[in-house]
Amino acid sequence: SSRVQDQLRHVQQISATGRAFAATLADGSVITWGHADSGGDGSGVQDQLRNVQQISATSLSFAAILADESVVTWGSPDHGGDSSR
Repeated sequence: SSRVQDQLRHVQQISATGRAFAATLADGSVITWGHADSGGDGSGVQDQLRNVQQISATSLSFAAILADESVVTWGSPDHGGDSSR
């Protein structure tokens, strides 16, 4: 978490998989850290994680509900992290 420590300001909510965390900030953005294969690397969807209202997690992936009621997922593709499947 040291690489994201300075970004963890105005945290509204924290969600966790078995090996990663996702923090929703007051501005609706999300900071992720932890094991990359468990959702700790949200860089592939970072540009979509705006106006996040809620995050839910499985053991290895995250799903974020946005203000426009769309859903963004990331983490292990075999455990819900790829909603295009």
